[in-house]
Order: sequence, then C-alpha cells, then structure tokens
Amino acid sequence: MTHTTSQKAASWPEIPYVAWAETCGALHLFTQIVGKYRLAHTPWVNHSWHATLYANGRGLTTALIPDGPGGVEVRFDFLDHRVVAETPGHQSVSFALEPMSVAEFHQRFVELINTVGGNPQFHGRPNEIPNPTPFEDDTRSRPYDAEAVQRFHQALVLISQVFQQFRTGFIGKVSPVHFFWGSFDLAVTRFSGRPAPEHPGGVPELPDEITREAYSHEVSSAGFWPGGGPIEAAAFYSYAYPTPAGFDASTVMPADAYYDKNAGEFILPYEAVRVASDPEKVLLSFLESTYTATAELGGWDRSSLECPTGKPLIPRPV
Repeated sequence: MTHTTSQKAASWPEIPYVAWAETCGALHLFTQIVGKYRLAHTPWVNHSWHATLYANGRGLTTALIPDGPGGVEVRFDFLDHRVVAETPGHQSVSFALEPMSVAEFHQRFVELINTVGGNPQFHGRPNEIPNPTPFEDDTRSRPYDAEAVQRFHQALVLISQVFQQFRTGFIGKVSPVHFFWGSFDLAVTRFSGRPAPEHPGGVPELPDEITREAYSHEVSSAGFWPGGGPIEAAAFYSYAYPTPAGFDASTVMPADAYYDKNAGEFILPYEAVRVASDPEKVLLSFLESTYTATAELGGWDRSSLECPTGKPLIPRPV
C-alpha cells in the first residue's frame, strides 16, 4: 500500500507548544513525581538509565519497579487519561488525569502507591528546573488538555519507532530509547567506548555527581523535546560530549537542520519532519548525519562500532 504525501503528513500530529504549554508543564512535573518514585527503589544503572520512563502504545510506563509485593508498575495512560499502578498478578488501581495542582497529583499518587502495597517515599522537589517549588507546596491549579496530550503521545510513539530503528545500526554501547522526566525529552545515545573529560556540571537542581556520571564517556546523543526547553517549539536535537572541534560547522541533513550556539547542539524543528513527504526518512537523515559528524570529527572507531540497520528475522552478519 502506498501513502500520499498528505496521508504521511497527517500521521504525524501537530503539537504546537504554545497551545498546550501549561498542560505540558504540568505533565512534566507529574512525570517527575512518578520518575522519582522509580528512582528511589531501583538499583543504579549507568548514566541514570534506571530512572527513565518508556513510551508504549498507551502512554508512558516505568516498567516493573522493585517495590511492594513483587514489584509495582506505574503507567500514564494517555488514551483513557489515568495514572495506573499495578502489581504482578494482584491488583490494578488508578486515578484520573485531569485539571489539578501538582500538590494534588502528588497526594493522589502517594495514596495510589500505598494502596498497592508500595513505599511512596521519594525526593520531593523537581530536578532540572530553576527555583523549583516542592511538589507538596505547588498548589496552583493546572489545566489538562486531553486532546493535546493524545497528540503528544502519538508523536512519541512515531518518534520512538524511528529512534529504535536508528539504534539498531550500532554494535557499540547504545542506550535504550527512553524518556527522561528531568528534562522531559525522549533520547537515544551512542557511545564511542572511550572515557570523556570530567563534565563541569552546573545543570539546575541536579547534583554534579549525577551529571558527571551521565557523561563519564564520550557520547553522540539525539532526542526530542515537545518544547519549553532551550528551544521553545517542538524539536529534535543532537549533540556530542565532548564537542569535537568543527562540530558546529558540520554539514548535516536535512536542510532545515541548523546549529544553535546557545544550546550547543544541532536542531531540527519537529514541524519540518511532520510536513515532509517521508517523515521517518527525514528524521533518520538527521540522526545519521549528526552522528557521523560526531564520529568523524571525534575519531571514533566506526568500523568496530557500527553495523547494518536491523531487519526483522535477519541475524546481524558477523
């Protein structure tokens, strides 16, 4: 079956940040609360990979957290607009995602975890947000635009699939495709295998020891923001740490991509991907070309790190 340009473009939803900025800000803080619960109970994995959320067919999930009677999984269900806590073979309880304050979400979530037999003790202040208000004290009413959240989820699902495809072309160390609730972005990261210079730290409301462990080794990292970060509109990004000389002057694809000196990374507007005749191909060109710039300028051992892109039922050639 072939797709016309309009059909392909329609499959990637419009997600203009300004239109749902307040809901997005609330959802960011809600995911921090759930993420911090996972963080408090999960053994440390390199680069904080144990703390993230994952996109799935209904929203975002923590996967199984080692707490309570055999574990607890928490899910943001963006189709039914509920937060669900479930234990293996036992019970599933939930509450509605709707207009509320961060303090009210925090209270409902604590009650939810208590109900399934978990221990809802976790750090009570947001990370990576300047001058944060403790969750329990953030009593300002927040909106919840359910339609906008569904569009955001649709975008996450489509983007995750492209990131997963990109991930398969690397035999070296590569991260899962996961959602960082601190910065509220979906990301995938490739590693050269070599140690990196100590990171200077300085991320707002994030201990330097965590930042330095996250960037302990050389990386080429790409991801997606819905907006509200260094770039106001929804956008894809790609950066290197350490940044090799000449990276900012690299020629990357597609033509809509550019280097943002303030952010220190390449940016591709989400809208440029959404309206393309083949959004997946355009996004892959950005991921591949920015990675190639990092690997070439950084002197990565590409022949031992890269492999053909994975295909179903076909083993990787050795």
